[in-house]
Amino acid sequence: MTCNGVLKYLLVEDDDSHAMIIQRTLERDEIPCHVERVSNGVDALQYLRKEGPYAQTDRPDVVLLDLNLPRLNGHEVLAAVKKDPELAGIPIVVLSTSDTEIDRSKAYGNAANSYLVKPTSFDQFRAMVHDLNRYWGVWNRPERETWKGH
Repeated sequence: MTCNGVLKYLLVEDDDSHAMIIQRTLERDEIPCHVERVSNGVDALQYLRKEGPYAQTDRPDVVLLDLNLPRLNGHEVLAAVKKDPELAGIPIVVLSTSDTEIDRSKAYGNAANSYLVKPTSFDQFRAMVHDLNRYWGVWNRPERETWKGH
């Protein structure tokens, strides 16, 4: 867990309605967490690299990454993060509306830690986000904690 025992997520999502569902579900969950959001791939990389307006931010414990993003798509962000030795240990969960074999294979080929397809049902979407938070916040044990930048 991150500073103060609260799991920190970086949500990389350009769809405001999807972002709202994810943020509200996580913030209301019984497992404490904090969610920061950026809406494009360039900002995601700046955030993770602690550049520009994100120079003073702590790195997240988990990145929730949409694939269909402006400026840099999710596959490009994922590949850049996993090739950077300073960032490669940060778990990345792809959250996408795409259930194509091409997208899944490409994401796992770029070392995604998980690939989740966003349900079309509001209740199922919230349940998936709750389960995701339970997994990363309770059950998962990170390999190392040196990349967090605290």
